[in-house]
Amino acid sequence: MSENMNNANSGVKEPDINEYKQVRLDKLAEMKAAGNNPYEITKFDVDSKNAVLKEEFEKTEQQIKERCGDDEEKINEELEKLKENTVTIAGRIMSRRIMGKASFMDVRDGSDRIQVYVKRDDVGTDEYKAFKKWDIGDIVGVSGFVFKTKTGEISVHAKEIKLLSKSLLPLPEKWHGLKDQDTRYRQRYVDLIMNPDVRDTFRKRSLILREIRNYLDSLGYIEVDTPVLHTLEIGAAARPFKTHHNALDIDMYLRIETELYLKRLIVGGFEKVYEVGRIFRNEGMDTSHNPEFTSIEMYQAYTDYKGMMELIENMYETLAKKVCGTTNVPYQGETIDLSAPWEKLTMVEAVKKYAGVDYNDWATDEEARACAKSKGLEVEEGENATKGHVLIAFFDEYVEDKLIQPTIIYDYPVENSPLAKRKPSDPAFTERFEYFIYAREMGNAFSELNDPIDQRERFVRQVEAKRAQGANAEVDEDFVTALEYGMPPTGGLGLGLDRLVMLLTDSPSIRDVLLFPTMRPLKAASEEKEEQ
Repeated sequence: MSENMNNANSGVKEPDINEYKQVRLDKLAEMKAAGNNPYEITKFDVDSKNAVLKEEFEKTEQQIKERCGDDEEKINEELEKLKENTVTIAGRIMSRRIMGKASFMDVRDGSDRIQVYVKRDDVGTDEYKAFKKWDIGDIVGVSGFVFKTKTGEISVHAKEIKLLSKSLLPLPEKWHGLKDQDTRYRQRYVDLIMNPDVRDTFRKRSLILREIRNYLDSLGYIEVDTPVLHTLEIGAAARPFKTHHNALDIDMYLRIETELYLKRLIVGGFEKVYEVGRIFRNEGMDTSHNPEFTSIEMYQAYTDYKGMMELIENMYETLAKKVCGTTNVPYQGETIDLSAPWEKLTMVEAVKKYAGVDYNDWATDEEARACAKSKGLEVEEGENATKGHVLIAFFDEYVEDKLIQPTIIYDYPVENSPLAKRKPSDPAFTERFEYFIYAREMGNAFSELNDPIDQRERFVRQVEAKRAQGANAEVDEDFVTALEYGMPPTGGLGLGLDRLVMLLTDSPSIRDVLLFPTMRPLKAASEEKEEQ
């Protein structure tokens, strides 16, 4: 049974995957009976990568041509000498062409694909017979020399071949590949096999994280780790995941932020700290939200939110140059200019600019609510809404979707900034900013609140609001105690790594930059699809 045959338009019923699997199981049983179990192989010494082989051959060939000039005979002699150099590669068979006594196969390793020429007289009659029974998807090892075919393709001429692992399931059909988004996310391993650009995305993600660490380390920051399991459900807006510790017989909560522990370290005398942390929030999912995600939070003593503005602008500019080679980054049809400085607007200025509403015209909370009503704007807090609540509602409705180019929005109302320091010139606002790119909030920063009395009062209000919603929230008294020992003036900033990777890889969904995104169990998803 040939797995390479496409019967979609032939009127012939395509065998199902279990039939393909059985064919391969039969081949495996035959190999084992002959004493050739590929799964027993524990090691194979690889000395070359496909991408490197191609690059080095091209470079060597060019040097030979430059050295020999127009002397074709001399050039051919030099190229023949290269056949004395043996290379050993390993990878997965992605395609093959059987042609009697000689065949070709494409082998892909972690770097690139390369064509392999397999000739019966070179690898041996028995080995060639076994090779003809191998399947696309099998993992193989090859030793031989590098050459260029008459059609100009750099290839490996095999002298020895070995089956290293048997693939029991067929890969998706070659020309259509793996296109179904749901399957790509659920079976990321197949997605990575079939779509090299996906591997490039995750290599770039690794590079982005490395460059962020390099940038912060160069500024004197130190990377730390803080607890993932917390004994308190704090009063923050995000809903946590709950678990139970059997030995202690207590409920615990997966963290929704790393902030409070990092600021404890500032109290303890570390002046610049950051953490790359996995965060868990029991909330909905969409193209920019996943229940577990990676945040990077950084805190610096003796600076404020304006110091963090400068840090984030410069960090993004540096990342763009290192990762993309330019500060003009393409994203979903837009060109995003990440060069510093970015546009900066207070929330009041932004609402006035985009909504035509001036916060300073409202003398009372009642006037603010009346303004919202006149615009048909619903405010979540209803008749309890303050001027600050109404300002936030106008921002969410009229401003955020306009912020395509990098924009810093600062001076937030105290109502939605429980951990930020109040502005001395106007206590109704806090020294807080968020920055937006492509109409998406990318990060959040404060001049951190270090007044333990004010902090406790805000915690209490926050906890009361959470309890009113049925949560079992508590004030983090230990954090308040830490502040009572004294925390220096501090600037803090948190950003979502996944959204940053989306930007720098031109990925439309957060699931495209998470190797294993959260998915509804397959059975439940199938049942829901059937109902629909």
